[in-house]
Amino acid sequence: MRDLNTVFSALADPTRRAVLAQLASGEASVMELAASHKMSQPSFSRHIHVLEEAGLILRRVEGTRRPCRLAPNGLAALEQWMALMRRALEANYGRLDGVLAAMGAEAKGNDNDQDDT
Repeated sequence: MRDLNTVFSALADPTRRAVLAQLASGEASVMELAASHKMSQPSFSRHIHVLEEAGLILRRVEGTRRPCRLAPNGLAALEQWMALMRRALEANYGRLDGVLAAMGAEAKGNDNDQDDT
């Protein structure tokens, strides 16, 4: 499993997120991906390298072409972490619902006591 910090770091940059969005519609060469970004080829290649090192994309060599595609399990570590956070938040909100329900019942009980006087 890739280091989660590496994945978050790769996703922190808007250019890299845009590249992933482009690749969501299918494989593309580095040159095709770079065409929609206004930066030098070396700068863009560094973004590709970061995505590859984070395990988010796969790249292969076809002659002079370097096609990229999304890695099948590239977001697995992120999904696992998010599922853990989701479960923790659901448990916290469940406890909060219980506290609020008890407070509501207590407030209702106090209202009924005041009506009787």
